[in-house]
Amino acid sequence: MTAAMTGKVALITGGGSGIGRAACLAFARAGASVVVADIVAQGGNSTVELIKDTGGEAVFVPTDVTVGKQVQHLVQTAVDTYGGLDFAFNNAGIEGAQTGLVDCTEEEWQRVIAVDLTGVWLCMKHEIPAMLQRGGGAIVNTSSVMGLVGAPSIPGYIAAKHGVAGLTREAALEFARSNIRVNAVCPGAIHTPMIDRLLAAGTSEEFLTAPQAIARLGKPEEIAAAVVWLCSDAAAFVTGVAMPVDGGWMAQ
Repeated sequence: MTAAMTGKVALITGGGSGIGRAACLAFARAGASVVVADIVAQGGNSTVELIKDTGGEAVFVPTDVTVGKQVQHLVQTAVDTYGGLDFAFNNAGIEGAQTGLVDCTEEEWQRVIAVDLTGVWLCMKHEIPAMLQRGGGAIVNTSSVMGLVGAPSIPGYIAAKHGVAGLTREAALEFARSNIRVNAVCPGAIHTPMIDRLLAAGTSEEFLTAPQAIARLGKPEEIAAAVVWLCSDAAAFVTGVAMPVDGGWMAQ
């Protein structure tokens, strides 16, 4: 896999922490040059330093994925810096406030949808033309097990993550014959800053891991490994899949 990704270019949003950072490091280990995008400069720059400390090549581009011009600049930076774009992991996301459907404000709904769904659409809107110029590519979007099943009190998140799964299938069908594969990963409960915030707010780890047959929190590196595989030639016949990486959650 390392040889296959040498000379390739990978773009990762939300690359400053958690699953995004783990994916940046995994693509770098596989030989790709990495374009790290995040709204938080400190995290993004730290990821670039980690990659360069291990001999990899990376650049940080501060990006708000809800702003089309910033996403366009992100993709253009990848092309200008490394000559093209081969892989994209559209991972930036927020969990939003825990609130019932009726009590959810319009502002909260729009905030979550903007980041978690519109952000993925904007990324693909600008990534795909760059990949077409390259002759093809592979995209992975971050959905969630919450994009495959329902749960109360997180209406915006549920809607957005279901939307990502559907948008992934649409894009896969539209661009399959242009040699662009599009898949999604659907993580379960993974030990990330998002989960740390839930734990700090009083949610127990036992509650989070109860639905997972493998009775523990997943690791960001375990999601990253799936993402790199989906982008690799080993997954050349895989497209349009919303793949659970969930410790057995969806097997029930």
